[in-house]
Amino acid sequence: MNNSLVSITDYSKEEILSILDSARDFEANPNRKSLDGKVVATLFFEPSTRTRLSFETAVIRLGGKVIGFSDAATSSASKGETLNDTIHMVSCYADAIVMRHPLEGAARYASEISPVPVVNAGDGANQHPSQTLLDLYSILKTQGTLENLKICMVGDLKYGRTVHSLIQAMSHFTPTFKFIAPDELKIPEEYRIFCRKKNIPFTESNELNDNFNDADILYMTRVQKERFQDLMEYERVKNVYTLQNEMLENTKPNLRVLHPLPRVNEISMDVDKNEKAYYFQQAQNGLYVRQAILSKVLNIANNE
Repeated sequence: MNNSLVSITDYSKEEILSILDSARDFEANPNRKSLDGKVVATLFFEPSTRTRLSFETAVIRLGGKVIGFSDAATSSASKGETLNDTIHMVSCYADAIVMRHPLEGAARYASEISPVPVVNAGDGANQHPSQTLLDLYSILKTQGTLENLKICMVGDLKYGRTVHSLIQAMSHFTPTFKFIAPDELKIPEEYRIFCRKKNIPFTESNELNDNFNDADILYMTRVQKERFQDLMEYERVKNVYTLQNEMLENTKPNLRVLHPLPRVNEISMDVDKNEKAYYFQQAQNGLYVRQAILSKVLNIANNE
């Protein structure tokens, strides 16, 4: 078994907190030589901006080198090469693999056949653990704690892998959840069952309005066109919620608005100047967290 990170459940509460401590160190000093001589492959079978660029920047700022592709059409997958063969081949060249793939379970499969660590950069609607860790780091930075927070999640809760991972990660810290989604995009039953098993209080609604005035974190998500098999269904729900600046007036002073990005129409541009908007800083935090993740999977100490 290698040191892969496939699901946020691969890490204990202590390991999660250790990653966040490490990220704080990297934020204070992001430029090091700890990956000097190391090669990391970034295999993106699905489009990405923040995740791919922040992982690649993390490697470069730590003195390592990056190989890989940002479009499966430019790889031998377009010729019919299997994922099995791609992973075996790339592992001959790299010390670690960062992979995004449209199929749920692809990252787990890759980790089981790869002789080098695999970091899941998103597998379909399943998991996105590095995003979850940067979300936790953003929550910790803005709230000063992860404990006993009220978190309101809005939008695509059915296909939103960042939401699924965050629910599991926050279960260590006695949260209260509010899930706001249209009927077509409600939180999957398995996550309701998970919350009940963990004694995590949650409520559900399909109305945004002022439903988040008591929240500490408002976690907005994009309705993901690429996950819909029925485009008519997507058209019905794509603009169902739009956060406007005036909707933040009666919220708690400590409220912060997070979003894994990219944004489409779910957050109005006038929110960007509100001090409660934190999504661009959240994206920046991804660099430091991914430096911490790479250091962990490669067994490299922070002070190197």
